[in-house]
Amino acid sequence: MSENRHGRKWTDGLDNVLGGQNLVDMDVPESLPSTPTVKLLPDVWVLKIGGQSIMDRGRKAVYPIIEELVEASKAGIRFIVGVGGGTRARHAYSLGLDIGMPTGALAKIGATIPLQNARMLQMLMAKHGGIILYHIHDDFEKLPLYLSAGCIPIMAAMPPFGFWEKPPAVGRLPQNRTDAGMYLFAEFIGARGMIFIKDEDGLYSADPKKDHNATLIPQGEAGELLASGQDDLIVERVILEYMQRATHIREIRIVNGLKQGQVAASLRGEPIGTVIRAKP
Repeated sequence: MSENRHGRKWTDGLDNVLGGQNLVDMDVPESLPSTPTVKLLPDVWVLKIGGQSIMDRGRKAVYPIIEELVEASKAGIRFIVGVGGGTRARHAYSLGLDIGMPTGALAKIGATIPLQNARMLQMLMAKHGGIILYHIHDDFEKLPLYLSAGCIPIMAAMPPFGFWEKPPAVGRLPQNRTDAGMYLFAEFIGARGMIFIKDEDGLYSADPKKDHNATLIPQGEAGELLASGQDDLIVERVILEYMQRATHIREIRIVNGLKQGQVAASLRGEPIGTVIRAKP
C-alpha cells in the first residue's frame, strides 16, 4: 500500500488509466484507449413482436408468426424474442398519468403487461422449445445453453430501468419502452441484427392508417429522421438517438408480421421492409 500523487492510498500493482481520475471530467472518455468490444452472441437475431400491432390481434396474427419462427428455429437460425405490451400497457400508463404517478413508477407499471404477453407466447411455443426469461440479468449466462439446446428464449421487452427510468424532456411517459428495451439488449449482446415485427410494411411518411397518401420509406438514416421532425415513427424515437452512438447495432429492420413470409425472409437476411441505418 502506498500513496499516489493525489495523496490517496493505493494498492501497488493496480495502476491503470483511470487511476486518480475524476470520472466526470469531460476529457476523460476521449483520453481512454479505443478497444474493440466483444460481440457476446454475434450469430443471434433479436426480434421484437409488437404488443398492439401483433399480440392484441390474437390468434389470426400470432399463430402464423409462431409457425415462421418455429420453422426458422428448425433450420438452425438462432434468435431471441421480445414482446411488447400493447393496448393494455397504454391503459395502465393512462391510469398512472391520471393519478399522478412519476415517470419511474410508470416504467415499473408498464413492465408488467409485456411480461403477460411474453408468458402467453411462451406457452404457445413451449412444445417447440419456447422458454421464458423472467429476469434477463439473472438468466443471461444461461442463454448460450438455451440456444445451443435448440430453445427459443422469450422475454418481456421492457428494459429493467423501473424506478430509475430517466425523466423525458417532455411529459412523464417513459421514453425507454419495449422497442428501446430490445434494441439496447441487441446492442449489448452484439447481435446479428435487430428486427421489429409490426403491422405495417415498414416506415411511412405518415401514419398509413390515418393518411392514405402516406408513402413507404424503404431506407432511412437515423439522424436525418430525427432532424426531420416527422411526427409518426414506427419505432420509439429514442432508438434513433441510441443508434448514432452504438457500437454494434447501427441498423434496424421493420417488417410486416401480418404478411406471411416476411418474418422468415428477414431472418434469412433478405432485403424486406424498411431499413434504418446510422451514418458510419
